[in-house]
Amino acid sequence: MASLQAASDVTEAFDSAARWGRIREALKAEFGPRTFSSWLSELTFVGIDHDTAVLNMPTAFKADWVRSHYVERLRLLWGAGGSPVRNVRIESGVRTVSAVPDAQHIEASEPVVGNPAESASRQQAASDPDAQNAAVLNPRYTFEAFVVGKANELAYGAAKAVAEGGDITFNPLFLHGITGIGKTHLMHAIGWEFRRRDPSAKVVYMSAEKFMCEFLAAMRAKDTLSFKRRLRTADLLLIDDIQFIGGKESTQEEMFHTMNEIIAAERPLVISADRPPQDLDGIEARVRSRLAWGLVADINPAEYELRLNILNEKLTRMGFESNALVSEEVVDFLARKVTGNIRELEGALNRVIAYSKTRGSAIDVATARQVLSSVLRSHSRRVTVDRIQREVAEFYHIKLSDMLSARRARDVARPRQIAMYLAKRLTPRSLPDIGKRFGGRDHTTVMHAVKRIEELRAGDGELSADIERLERIIDC
Repeated sequence: MASLQAASDVTEAFDSAARWGRIREALKAEFGPRTFSSWLSELTFVGIDHDTAVLNMPTAFKADWVRSHYVERLRLLWGAGGSPVRNVRIESGVRTVSAVPDAQHIEASEPVVGNPAESASRQQAASDPDAQNAAVLNPRYTFEAFVVGKANELAYGAAKAVAEGGDITFNPLFLHGITGIGKTHLMHAIGWEFRRRDPSAKVVYMSAEKFMCEFLAAMRAKDTLSFKRRLRTADLLLIDDIQFIGGKESTQEEMFHTMNEIIAAERPLVISADRPPQDLDGIEARVRSRLAWGLVADINPAEYELRLNILNEKLTRMGFESNALVSEEVVDFLARKVTGNIRELEGALNRVIAYSKTRGSAIDVATARQVLSSVLRSHSRRVTVDRIQREVAEFYHIKLSDMLSARRARDVARPRQIAMYLAKRLTPRSLPDIGKRFGGRDHTTVMHAVKRIEELRAGDGELSADIERLERIIDC
């Protein structure tokens, strides 16, 4: 009995190590070689502790970084496919030697002695294109992780309707919007929910570029029949970024017939692009007509409230509910300033968190502005000295003319100094130019104002808070 238990333990160890090998490959493919090399390559597998996968990083700093940025992704990867693993623990320091094989040297496709059912599943995934298509769905992209707002509520509602598998009055569903605002997220979420409701369903997801490459490869191999059968028998077909087949006549021909087959069989089809069907360059009229036949749902750039909710949701998922490293003021600043797309917004948050962690404390808006200077430069609308004067005068309830006057009363002089300080920080104007715009003052007056406000901010929390509020107002 003891020998059987020992054999079982060794088998389990090998299976877990093989699983870690596959997870490493998935991480490298998802995050790219540079990110993987910088933050994930040194992760080593220690073992399984009840329902927890134990991983190790050589330093406490890197372990903390992985906990903050990747532990949820690791947990989802470990828990996929019915695995008993439900949690992931990241340790730091010298790795404890265990009986577990070195997973870093086990390839994802390498046969491993162990559970016959799992081995069969691995062999199927290696040889079955349908299993490979199912594997490309990103576990992070679920409906639960999708933050809904006015900009995306139509697309979200339509996606949910498709995923729930009931009777729908439209087919296909066509999602469109600029890069990085959630199209791919919704498509993966549809796939996951569809599979959750019917685990036996055949879900096929691929980019239009991959569709083209595989179709051309099938033509060269004179085996287009198997390619057609694989896609046209899908219970749910998801094609991403269809704009990339513009001008590809043979690919569009095949795409058109594939869409017709799926729609005629009353199986759901979801397609995305960066623009509406009528604006797709190089796409044949009949294909565009078919794309527009169902429901065309646009995803607009996120409004301020949605951006704010996305940031707070991401912080919660990363375990920062208490805002220990990112204050509410900084989150608000990011939501107002980074307006391009969601990827850029989350990237800006990641940079702020990384900087905060290196310092070991939360940072203020001024520091966040410096950290993100290159990002903000492309998003900020131009701030003028005139606008700063107007906003400061309104904030402190003084006349705009007082900004230019010679009055030295404290209730006028201090707001004027603050306006000069903000003009120096928020505009590219030189000190002499700023002085001229404040009633023809000398540049030394501006220098004195800037220095004085910096000194006061260091010891006056109320003044510093007022200036931060003014910066947010002016930046909006």
